[in-house]
Amino acid sequence: MDPATSRPAVVIDNGTGYTKLGFAGNVEPSFIVPTVVAVNETFVNQTRATTKSSNWLAQHSAGVMADLDFFIGEEALARSKSSSNTYNLTYPIKQGQVNNWDAMERFWQQCIFDYLRCDPEDHYFLLTESPMTAPESREYTGEIMFETFNVPGLYIAVQPVLALAAGYTTSKERGEHVPLEDSFEVARKVKEMYCYTCSDIVKEFNKHDKEPGKYIKHWRGTKPKTGAPYSCDAGYERFLGPEVFFNPEMYNSDFTTPLPDVIDKCIQSAPIDTRRALYKNIVLSGGSTMFKDFHRRLQRDLKKIVDARVLTSDARLGGNVKAQPVEVNVVSHPIQRYAVWFGGSVLASTPEFFAACHTKAEYEEYGASICRTNPVFKGMY
Repeated sequence: MDPATSRPAVVIDNGTGYTKLGFAGNVEPSFIVPTVVAVNETFVNQTRATTKSSNWLAQHSAGVMADLDFFIGEEALARSKSSSNTYNLTYPIKQGQVNNWDAMERFWQQCIFDYLRCDPEDHYFLLTESPMTAPESREYTGEIMFETFNVPGLYIAVQPVLALAAGYTTSKERGEHVPLEDSFEVARKVKEMYCYTCSDIVKEFNKHDKEPGKYIKHWRGTKPKTGAPYSCDAGYERFLGPEVFFNPEMYNSDFTTPLPDVIDKCIQSAPIDTRRALYKNIVLSGGSTMFKDFHRRLQRDLKKIVDARVLTSDARLGGNVKAQPVEVNVVSHPIQRYAVWFGGSVLASTPEFFAACHTKAEYEEYGASICRTNPVFKGMY
């Protein structure tokens, strides 16, 4: 018996904005870390400069220091604001896909050794990915986990599936003087503290125009380099931010399909005998679904689409046969922010999890191609 199966698996939910990490069996992740890496450009530039010279030792030393001198998460954001400002920020995940594997490897390294403080050789690992991740990305993940960290077993899970397994059935026009190095943090604070989902955007504009003092929120901060104070007003942005899910064309003319239409299209693509059950069990997960009244707005807009289809069907039948109304229910729960991680924690706590993992022995026999299998769509690509 593999001794690693007697220890709790490590669960890491890699998100574009935040990464959640902890051990299987826990209800909440042990750490929530911004998915960002700060690398010291001094050593990186030194490596490039010494490449042209014949001093191999200096080049090697600079390369080693560049590999070691980096920070992740809140510490990375703090380093980028320091007076020396020799650290450049890198966001390894963009729109759910890894776009910088060197930075991703460094990020995982500190997650494992500095945050979780565990030996990766002693634990099975569960990592998450978005549904349409390329098989090559799963290969890269497998190579890093098995080659760099020498993990005994790895399972790459699809994020929406884990959310179900969890078990609950800034505007450019304003020109605010927010320092560039603070923009990420200020946007996060404003989003989490002040943003909400409105029921009618026109009425919301009118409310803000009539009583601006009542609805405008003020964020105040201090510039890290000069110590000078700055302020940021959040007015229309409070409800225009979440509106991107319901009227995406307001922000980019290339995107014209609202979230309720996307969900409706997905359910309509399912077998007809499963659709009613799917409409009744729409599960939210992820930080951006935590906006106030988000689930109510989504349920209302989706209900309008479904009811319109039922009325059209009734009219087509001439009133001789009446279609039954379709119940629409959007499930919202306080745990939805960590739903993917919690689902991974539940899955990795089951005995079946270890049997489903790709092992180090399989990797050594067949190579990284074993990780190309998608847990949802199956098959090797």
